[in-house]
Amino acid sequence: MARLIDQIRASKLPSNMMQFAARGALQVPAAENIEILVYLAKYNKVFGELARMTLAGWDEKACLAAVADPQTPPEVLNYFISSDNLRPTLLPALLENPSIREEQIAKLANTVFRDIIEVMLKSPRVRSSRTVVAALKSNPTLKREEAAELDSLVAATSPVLAPATGASSPGPGSATESDVASYAPAPELIEGAEGSQEPDTGNNPEVTFGVEDESVFTYFKEHADDIAVEGEKPYQAIGGTFDLLSGESHDEAETHAEEKAAIESSQPASAATPARAPVAPPKHAASPKRENTFQKINSLDVKGRIQLALKGNKEERSILIRDGTKVVALAVLEAPKLSDGEVEKFASQKNVLEAVLRQIPLKRRFMKNYIVVRNLVANPRTPLDLGLGLMKNLLTQDLKNLSANKEVSETIRKLALKMYKQKLDAANKK
Repeated sequence: MARLIDQIRASKLPSNMMQFAARGALQVPAAENIEILVYLAKYNKVFGELARMTLAGWDEKACLAAVADPQTPPEVLNYFISSDNLRPTLLPALLENPSIREEQIAKLANTVFRDIIEVMLKSPRVRSSRTVVAALKSNPTLKREEAAELDSLVAATSPVLAPATGASSPGPGSATESDVASYAPAPELIEGAEGSQEPDTGNNPEVTFGVEDESVFTYFKEHADDIAVEGEKPYQAIGGTFDLLSGESHDEAETHAEEKAAIESSQPASAATPARAPVAPPKHAASPKRENTFQKINSLDVKGRIQLALKGNKEERSILIRDGTKVVALAVLEAPKLSDGEVEKFASQKNVLEAVLRQIPLKRRFMKNYIVVRNLVANPRTPLDLGLGLMKNLLTQDLKNLSANKEVSETIRKLALKMYKQKLDAANKK
C-alpha cells in the first residue's frame, strides 16, 4: 500500500484530508507525519503556512528521533538544519548525523549566533572538521578564547597550518597561504596589535585606543572580513533617510526630519539633489547638539561608526541601530553602556535590520526582560520563525492582544489565539 506522503505528492488526497495532514492529525507513524508536514511547508501554497505552524510546535521527542536517524529523508533533515527552522535542542543530534553534509554545517556556522555556537563548539564532529572550524572562526560572535582553542585544535591535527618561518611550496591537498593566515593563533594577533601605537580608527580622530577600548578592538578583529567588505560605505538609515512610519511618535518623526536635514547639509554640493520648493521649518527648531550628532555620524566610515556604536551615548546608539550596514547596527547591541530600556525600544522598531531582531534574543540578558520578548513577538518585522519560538513565553493577556493585532502575520495571530484558549482552559480547570 502506498504511503500517504506519496499520495500527497501526487495530489491524490481530498482537501479535507490535506487539512488534517497540515495539522499533523493523520493516523500515520510520527516520522511520516513529520515528512508530510515538511513537504507541505515547503511546497504547498494552500496548506503550507498551517504546516509550518504545526511543525513549529511539534513534539520535541519525535523531532529529535527524526533528526538523529541517518535514514530520515534528506528533505526533512535539510528543513531542520536550515537557520530559519533550527531548534537549538535538536542541533546536537543534527550535527552528529552522518547524513548531514559538512558543507551544510559550515554554512550554518556562518549564519547563526551565540546559543548555536556554544552547542557547535561541544560537537566532536565539528571540532574535528577543518571546513566547519574555518566557518566557525569567521562567525562574528565567536569569543577570543574560543578562537584560540580552535587554533590549537587545528595546529594539533594539521601541522601544515602551524606557524612557520620557512614554509615550502604547498603540495596537492595542502593548505593555501590564505588558509594558513586564517588560522593564525589569536594570541599572536593580539600581541601584534598591541605593539602598535594606535589602530586604524577610520575617519574619527577623536577615538583613542587604550585598555578600556578592548571591546572595540575585539569587535574589529572578529568582524575584520565584514568591515573590509563594507569599506567606506556611508550611513544610510533603514527605510531611507526620511522614513516616518505609522507608529512613530511626534518626537521620533521630528528626529527623523532633523536627521534628513543634517545629513543633506553635510553632503558636498556636487552630490546634492535638484533644488526644491522651500519647506516650512519644523515646529520645534533642532538643537545644535542633535544636528551635530547626525552630521558627525554621516561623516564617519564604517570603522568610525562601529567605535561610536560601542562607545557613544544613548542618542548616538538610537541612530546607529538603524544603520543599513549590518556590522555597524549589530555593534550597538555589544555596547557596554546599552540599557534594557533601549533594547525594549529596539525590539519594537520596524526600521531596523532583520539581523538586529534575530540577535536580540540570542543574548540571555535581554531575554530576561519580558518587555523585550513581548515587543519582539508583536513586531511585524520580526521573522516568523523567531516570533513563533518566543510566543510560549507570553502571558495570557498578551496572547489575547496579539491574536487581535492586525499588523502581525495571520500565522502568529492564529497561534496566539490557540495558545490563549489553551491557557484559559487550563486556568479554569484549576
